Amino acid sequence: MRRMRGRAGVIRTILLSLGVLSLLALPYGCDREGGSGGGGKSSSSTGDILIGHYASMTGDTATFGVSADEGIRLAMNEINAAGGVMGRKVRVITTDDRSLSDEAKTAVERLINQDKVVALLGEIASSRSIAGAPVAQDAQIPMLSPGSTNPKVTEVGDYIFRACFIDPFQGEALARFAMDELKLKKFAFLYPINSDYGVGLRDYISQTLKKKGGQVVGEQSYTEKSDVDFRAQLTKLKAANPEAIFVTGYYTEAGLIAQQARELGLNIPLIGGDGWDSDQTVQIGGKAVDGCYFSNHYSADEDRPEVKKFVDSYKATFKNPDGSPKLPDAMAVLGYDAMKLMADAIKRAGNTEGPKIRDALAATKDFPGASGVITIDDKRNAKKAIVILKIDGGKFKYVARINP
Repeated sequence: MRRMRGRAGVIRTILLSLGVLSLLALPYGCDREGGSGGGGKSSSSTGDILIGHYASMTGDTATFGVSADEGIRLAMNEINAAGGVMGRKVRVITTDDRSLSDEAKTAVERLINQDKVVALLGEIASSRSIAGAPVAQDAQIPMLSPGSTNPKVTEVGDYIFRACFIDPFQGEALARFAMDELKLKKFAFLYPINSDYGVGLRDYISQTLKKKGGQVVGEQSYTEKSDVDFRAQLTKLKAANPEAIFVTGYYTEAGLIAQQARELGLNIPLIGGDGWDSDQTVQIGGKAVDGCYFSNHYSADEDRPEVKKFVDSYKATFKNPDGSPKLPDAMAVLGYDAMKLMADAIKRAGNTEGPKIRDALAATKDFPGASGVITIDDKRNAKKAIVILKIDGGKFKYVARINP
């Protein structure tokens, strides 16, 4: 699938050079669009309520965008089946940013100015949310990120929200788990120097480790999206004799890093954040990622009725290439919750004006999401629990739940 998405990206580039990309509507699904389509009705009291979603449908982190979009559309269908919002159907317009920050900004501009959406969902990656958020803020269009955990995202302005925990809590939880549960004391870091997410998560983990008396014996960096050989960095970290290595990047590198670490005889746990959550982590890393841990937004194994309902509905709706039911990852459940939360805010606002939706989002308290109970705090961040998963036999297995 990654090869096919790469080919789609090449085709898009060729079409763009010919000046005809605006005529292309990619068939991602029944409601996905790339251009304008009746957006003028969105601010009136009739017609569909248009919500924009900008996401990495192709590119290096395409699994993030595809999963979030599937979760969003599952929620949208459930909302419309129950009568919609204020008696009107909700329609989501998804625009592909190709996993690029510059494209994210352009996508938000297009959704607001051409498609006339009343609210935005996206992005998953923090760097791309940070790129798109100023456009939404300036236009006073509420934006709700399903999964961007870097604190800078909501610091852009009072129209920017998130439906997930933030990295200070994620970093603290990972450090606490490594020291209190795994009983480890000596750690190293391998992080992407060009990623807001990766650098920030490293900082927050390191701060908590030091407060708890842990030792950081080594740090090495790499360049996200370009580096594929991490042996030099891993060799230096091995010499420092850590008991575990925190790898704070995305799944795109995590599997390769695990493989190369094992080749060098580094048979210690690798510990990552929610950026590891993709089937590609196991597909790339194979047996090398067994025994590794990462933090996440939910576990499909959790014994909660909200989780069971979501997982069953998702598996009944989406299939793998071989026709088997598709198990939802965390980005899918975050997209699902973000869509439900946004619809709930519009309903409570009583209209589709940006300031009214903004105020309703800010007042969200104890929203029963599939990923957990969500309360939006005074900085427009979601207060919610975090789970720790262990990779065992190629499966993500629930280990612990840590409350804020």
